[in-house]
Amino acid sequence: MQWSQGLGPCALAALVATLLMALGLNPFVAMLCVGFLAVVFYRQRHPEWRLKAAAGARLGALSGIFCFGFTSILIALASTGSDFRAKIREQFIDNAQKWASSRPADPQIQAALDQLKTPEGLIMALIVGSIFLFVISILLASVGGALGGTVFGRRNQQ
Repeated sequence: MQWSQGLGPCALAALVATLLMALGLNPFVAMLCVGFLAVVFYRQRHPEWRLKAAAGARLGALSGIFCFGFTSILIALASTGSDFRAKIREQFIDNAQKWASSRPADPQIQAALDQLKTPEGLIMALIVGSIFLFVISILLASVGGALGGTVFGRRNQQ
């Protein structure tokens, strides 16, 4: 399998998963699905080739990168509106306050929450969160791709 042959199915799977996330599918479930869908679309294009779990994981990882990129572009376009930006900021701070209230009174947590309320702290949290989601999207899509490779690899052996 060459990388150039997997780009089309991976991009198509990423578009489908991004659309499903926009319609309300849980992002973590969508990341598992994007890897599996990449294998399905690849097998439709090349039914004669045997695809093992490792190759499926590579297709899944590539589709996870595409899906993260497409989702990031959509969020960036949506955040050009000031209403959306304010809503995201409020929701982010509300979630952090809920998390902090479930912990015992710790001055370090309160200091971190106060730092998060500043524009610089929010930007830093968004950067760290984006890096975390990038890694998670690659890992979950790889698992989905490996699962797809395993399912379709067994189908070829029969």
